[in-house]
Amino acid sequence: MNIIWLGHGSFRIEIEDQVLLIDPWLNGNPMLSEDQHAEAMNGATQILVTHGHFDHTQDIADVASRTNAPVAGMYELMAWFESKGVAQTNGFNKGGTIRVGNVAVTMVPASHSSSISGDNGPIYTGMETGFMIAGEGHTIYHSGDTAIMADMDWMGDYHKPDIGILSAGGHFTMDMAQAAYAAKRYFDFKTVIPCHYRTFDLLEQSAKVLADGLPGVDVVEPQVLQPIKL
Repeated sequence: MNIIWLGHGSFRIEIEDQVLLIDPWLNGNPMLSEDQHAEAMNGATQILVTHGHFDHTQDIADVASRTNAPVAGMYELMAWFESKGVAQTNGFNKGGTIRVGNVAVTMVPASHSSSISGDNGPIYTGMETGFMIAGEGHTIYHSGDTAIMADMDWMGDYHKPDIGILSAGGHFTMDMAQAAYAAKRYFDFKTVIPCHYRTFDLLEQSAKVLADGLPGVDVVEPQVLQPIKL
């Protein structure tokens, strides 16, 4: 398995027979140069979307067109993409599981907000979500954009993820200290990868606080397009 950061909250996960792109933000992503876009998208088989904000959705239609990969996520958000001409969508909801080749993807709650800018103000795009991704004997929890929430209790107990990809930049999501608290209280991760940080000055720039708060856990600070092999 390779977990590859594309900067911000965007990931490429090579698992089983799949290449998953989660919230692929390419154009305007300060951490991903234009000459890296093709490598980020190459061979993608499925696109997963956590919520509607621009830094998670603005390139979805283009990436779907260029890769011919179907798009899956919250029902209302997929309906919006369909209205914009995205040909292959799979709308599901929290608690639902879809099969993507040999991989199981379950939608789980997050605590954030979800909308897309419209001419007359924000457009409702269903609720914000995360994903539990199971394959190769592992379960990955991609938190999406979220604050700490009590739902993490049952999510950790029921799904038992051993890998956590946690939004931890602060301001819009958990910060590093909060992510460490959530990981320690609700989960039993072997590996934690922070995201949604370093992109802008107002976000946290280092995961030292997260690593210091999780002794015995492998906290990996990702580097753009450098595979984390698990």
